[in-house]
Amino acid sequence: MLKLYNELATWWPLLSSPEDYADEADFFWQLLSGAGLPASGSLLEMGSGGGNNASHLKHHCAHMTLTDFSPRMLEVSRTLNPECEHLEGDMRTLRLGRLFDAVFIHDAIDYITSPDDLRRSMETAFAHCRPGGAALFTPDHVRETSLPLTDHGGHDGDGRALRYLEWTYDPDETDTTYVVEFAYLLREAGQPVRFEHEQHVCGLFPRSWWLQLFS
Repeated sequence: MLKLYNELATWWPLLSSPEDYADEADFFWQLLSGAGLPASGSLLEMGSGGGNNASHLKHHCAHMTLTDFSPRMLEVSRTLNPECEHLEGDMRTLRLGRLFDAVFIHDAIDYITSPDDLRRSMETAFAHCRPGGAALFTPDHVRETSLPLTDHGGHDGDGRALRYLEWTYDPDETDTTYVVEFAYLLREAGQPVRFEHEQHVCGLFPRSWWLQLFS
């Protein structure tokens, strides 16, 4: 499992704070409500991570269930979203035996790197969506999206702070993946600043593949 979602999970709120998600989460709610999700409905988020989207979306739903592959990220989310149900699970194989008014997958879908696993993730969403319900998938990129990109950011917390550099590029345009290099600078009170680096391999599929798999 990637360091960011395992041993560095407690740093997540300093890399990506809930406030950073307010506008995007509002846009997602407009899409879901426009597709028929009632304000009193139920929402399943797969790959919910640290719960930043849920911290905004939960106010629109009567019940929200959050699932993620990483138990440490679920612990971060429980602190932020104690009123939400949290369950560990893989979006490719998850079966809760329940139906929801809508299913949502944010950028966790980026870690699906093969067409077969993408299809399996869509099947999971379908298996949990009531007849007439909605499913929202929001990958960071499709094949037609322009790459490379660079980004940076971070936040100060109580006794510690984080800054990061994010470098996105596609080393092989003939396959179904791209690469994101993350560099983290971590500072804790009374200790030297330390550096961590890791590479995230993410899925990249043409828009037509997405539409074909959905159909």
